[in-house]
This record gives sequence, structure tokens and C-alpha cells, in this order.
Amino acid sequence: MIVLDAVTKRFPGTPDPAVDSLSLTIHEGEIVVLVGPSGCGKTTTLKMINRLVEPSDGTITVAGRNILDVPSHELRRGIGYVIQQIGLFPHRTIAANIATVPTLLGWSAQVIDDRVEELAELVDLDPSMLRRYPSELSGGQRQRVGVARALAADPPVLLMDEPFGAVDPIVRARLQEELLVLQATLHKTIVLVTHDIDEAILLGDRVAILNIGGHLEQYDEPAEILRDPSNRFVADFLGSDRGIKRLSLISISDIDLDRGPVVGPEASTEEAVTVMNGYSVDWAAIVDGDQLIGWFSTEDLNGVGSVADLEPRAFVTTLDITDSLKEALDSVVSTHTSVAAVLDGDRYLGMVTTDTISEEIVQ
Repeated sequence: MIVLDAVTKRFPGTPDPAVDSLSLTIHEGEIVVLVGPSGCGKTTTLKMINRLVEPSDGTITVAGRNILDVPSHELRRGIGYVIQQIGLFPHRTIAANIATVPTLLGWSAQVIDDRVEELAELVDLDPSMLRRYPSELSGGQRQRVGVARALAADPPVLLMDEPFGAVDPIVRARLQEELLVLQATLHKTIVLVTHDIDEAILLGDRVAILNIGGHLEQYDEPAEILRDPSNRFVADFLGSDRGIKRLSLISISDIDLDRGPVVGPEASTEEAVTVMNGYSVDWAAIVDGDQLIGWFSTEDLNGVGSVADLEPRAFVTTLDITDSLKEALDSVVSTHTSVAAVLDGDRYLGMVTTDTISEEIVQ
């Protein structure tokens, strides 16, 4: 969908280029995140795609067309653009803001009204807000309006420059999730700029890590970058906790689960002890078929003939098979346990332990 071929940008009066011979291929329907330190040219690169900044050298094509062969106003009407400051027109209602590009394109009033209502629902904006003005909305609500406006003419490409940087962390996390939900429905080609490596890892199908002057250091899927940084710069930029960051990209369903020390509800005391000894633990879980009943300790077996005589205790931590290993680590650490039972709905699948997670970190 978007190809940058040896693209360079030099600004007058500066000795070094802001972007130097950058080449990227961005496939249709994927989210590509540009990330790097201040001065690495990520925003300049984004602006060159819709010609808010003209490239000095090289070629940029969008959907197979050289952007310099397309009138700039025509190009921009086919590319949605969302910025951190949002840039809503303060004197226009929310509905009028969303309708900006369709109005410029000459859509009929009824088609525009229908599209505005559709987009308000899509970005979870209460219809009553369409009659309000930007100053009457919260930061998160204004950001939703900015996304709706960018999507109004149904562009195939969406450019987002630090789109969630101006909102608090709780709203930011919610907007990030909403973007992923939207993308699952809309399948736009999205190029997003951020300085936050965690946001890049969360949102990007692929991540481009840029160095000062727009030098591309690594361009790959987040899991691969975290697993195998291309050089010291990338490793340092990812941070010393890159192993833990990688856990957020690994689902429990991606690993082989051990059933753990489990016994049936009618197991004898001797059977239970044998199972616990086999795992070198002083506890075991009771599983009836694929139903998790609870757990017991060695001490609980004193004076009883079988597991059926026990009153099992509930697991402090249970996880869903779709949870990430980072969520699993947080659960077992925050609850001061070393193990969590994994369920698929109410069906028991196995256990995740701190040892399981540690093995994935060092791979």
C-alpha cells in the first residue's frame, strides 16, 4: 500500500538531513509503528506520506501511485490524518467536524448525516455529543472525534501522529484497545508515530525503529525485534526489560501447558502423595474430568483416607487460555503465588508457573 524508496528530507539551513535514504514497504491492512528518539525523523516521515512535507529525494508511492503525481489536496482527501493536538475546529459542532472531508467532497446532506451517525457509533461516541462543540468534550472524547473525522471518507490509509499522547494513562490504554478493535473491523493501512516503545509493541503489526537522522535500525514484527535486536542501539532503546515486554506478545495458548500435580476426587492419600513427590511440591489440585475443584496441601492429608474426605481450597489465581504471559506473571507475582490454573471457559487445561514464564523470557 505504501512504499518509501530511498526517501530523504533536508530542511534549509541544517547540515544533516532529517531523514536520510529511508526505505520502507508497508503492506495493505497492517499497522506499522514508527518509533525512536526525538530527532529521528518519524513525524517528518509521516508528513511526507501525505505531502505536508515534500521529500527532497527518493520516491513515495501510495496504492501504486507516486504521491508527486497526485494533487496534494486530492492525495490528502484519500488519507486520514490524526494528530496529538487533534486539531478540531472550535467553532464547529462535533458533527460538522466529523463531516469536514465528506462536505469538501460534495456528499449529499443525508449521506453525510448517516455517515456521521455511523462513525459516532463506531468510535463509541454518544449521539448527544454531536451537537456539542469541542470545548465541551473531554480529551478522550475529542480524540475519538479526531479518529472519526479521519475515517469519515473511508480512506484506505490512516496516518496517526502521537494520537494518544495528550490524554491520561487510563484513557490512553482504553483508546489503544479501541484502535485495535476498530482495526479488526476496518482493516485500514495505518502508519502510527509514537515515542513510546510499549505502545509500539502493543499496536504494531510491524515496528520501524529509527535513529537520529531517520536511519532505519530495524523493521520487523514486535516479537522478533524483542527476541533478536539487530544492534546495541535497538537493544538499549527496547530497555533492560525487553524479555518481560516480549511476554505481552506471547499468549498462554502459544505454549505447552503441563497438567501439573493433579489428582481425581476419589484418589487415595498414597496416590496424592506420589503425585506431589513427582513434582517436588507440597500441594496438589483436584480435577474431576476437566473441571477444576480446588487444591489441598500435604498437611490437609493428615488423618484422612482419601482426597474425597478433604474440603478443597479455591485457587487464588486462575487465568484464561487467551491471556498473555505478561498477565500471567503479573497475576502470580501480585498474589504471592508461584502458580496459576489455566482455564478455557470452565474447562481446566493446565498450570502456568514462574518457571514456565522464566523459560520464555530467556528464549
